[in-house]
Amino acid sequence: MSKQAKTVIVTGGNTGIGKEICLQYGAKKNNIVVNYIFDEDAANDVVAHIENLGGKAIAVYGDVTKLDDCKNIVDQAVEAFKKVDVLINNSGITRDNLMMRMSEDDFDMVINVNLKGTWNMCKSVTRHMMKNRSGNIINISSVVGIMGNAGQANYVASKAGVIGLTKTLAKEFGARGVRVNAVAPGFIDTKMTQVLSDEVREGFISQVPLRTFGSPVDVANACIFLSSSKASYITGQVLSVNGGMI
Repeated sequence: MSKQAKTVIVTGGNTGIGKEICLQYGAKKNNIVVNYIFDEDAANDVVAHIENLGGKAIAVYGDVTKLDDCKNIVDQAVEAFKKVDVLINNSGITRDNLMMRMSEDDFDMVINVNLKGTWNMCKSVTRHMMKNRSGNIINISSVVGIMGNAGQANYVASKAGVIGLTKTLAKEFGARGVRVNAVAPGFIDTKMTQVLSDEVREGFISQVPLRTFGSPVDVANACIFLSSSKASYITGQVLSVNGGMI
């Protein structure tokens, strides 16, 4: 990161990978917008932690499935910090089941949050970034969006869609100096994976050449790299953080 503070919006920034992304950017004394839709206390805790690290932060409620909410997230970021340099679309949910048993509601909900929510945020920040002829958008996809996974037709479709969206927006925004990339995590050690039995965890780890789960810090570091000047000629790409799974 440059010495000048950047303003970074992180959707779903109050927990899991999103929280770690906020903290890692905050530790570099940037301005962080911690978006949340549930657990306001957790979002405020992230803000306090960032401020203790020397950064600045605000918590902003917003449902990414609603375009007006997304516009408000961007507006509050600009009001507080005058600009938006980095958007990280991290919000995501799962509603896993085999296709035969998956309800239409579960399919629609995952698509709306993971894919449409990413589109909504990109659309909301586009005018601001293109006017400034500068900006970075980083969309969090998944290893399964590349390789597929049984029992996750909705999630896989959403994350594959995020990759397609990323590549398209990179072509649309590049001439205005806005770079768009994706990060595709593999198995990451979060609360979701920590509740798995030892047997299931070992089964997953056996699929990873590095024989370990990744850390949320690994994903945060990938985002920091992609939004830095060291990645100034990188756009439309998918950076896999998966321990060599594919």
